[in-house]
Amino acid sequence: MKYLIALLLALPTFAMAQCGPDAACEIDGGSYHMIAPPDGEPAPALVFFHGHNATGQMIFRGGIKTDFADEGYVVIAPNGTAIEGRQTRRWAGRDGPGRDDVGFVLDVIEDAKTKVNIDPDRIYVAGFSAGGSMAWLMACKEAEHFAGFTSISGALRAPNDTTDCPNAPVRFLQIHGFADNQVPFEGRAIRDWHQGSLWDSLSLARTANQCRTHPDTIDIGAQFRCRDWNDSCEAGAIRFCEHDGGHGMPRGWTTLARDWFEGS
Repeated sequence: MKYLIALLLALPTFAMAQCGPDAACEIDGGSYHMIAPPDGEPAPALVFFHGHNATGQMIFRGGIKTDFADEGYVVIAPNGTAIEGRQTRRWAGRDGPGRDDVGFVLDVIEDAKTKVNIDPDRIYVAGFSAGGSMAWLMACKEAEHFAGFTSISGALRAPNDTTDCPNAPVRFLQIHGFADNQVPFEGRAIRDWHQGSLWDSLSLARTANQCRTHPDTIDIGAQFRCRDWNDSCEAGAIRFCEHDGGHGMPRGWTTLARDWFEGS
């Protein structure tokens, strides 16, 4: 009887721990979704920010699953703040009122570390659209916590404090469509804020890395045309890869990002 009572008392705690790709992991300030490999050696982690009007639960498919989750990465998908009247979420991607998204993301990572074995030296950040803007914001505010960044169709938004931004050298990969008119290269004004210029974001990264202005190499491939700043940089590296599409995640971006993260 004592054993049965103890087991029943333990059940709620056990159920609460079973968060993952479907059931959200709850922390102070919000929630996140996660998928992890079986217990073992410390694993690399990808923190992925969903786009506007989406949720972290929606990202566990396609290349994120095959190129990251199935290859031994812990994949962590924080949820943005709720959109009024919807079940979906948003990222402000800029300084201002509301939740401290940067602090929240750091809390998410610390909570995930209590649940799975994460290699602290191999935590990477990626995001799409508004999530790509969040990747830039994390690089600006907390670059030293991460081994690499990828933004797909996102740039640093304004207003944001760009003093010492990024605040440490970064390995940053920007993937963007030539026909993107949602987050155009030049930026776009929206009410009292601005999508931000991709050229300004890349310039900030070059300054943080102490790179020369023009790229060291240019590679024109079948799908991506890439400009690299590496040899001329005092630290870190930057890659800008353009494709012919519009505002979206192009086929092959996960392979490109994982190769970038792993240094190949």
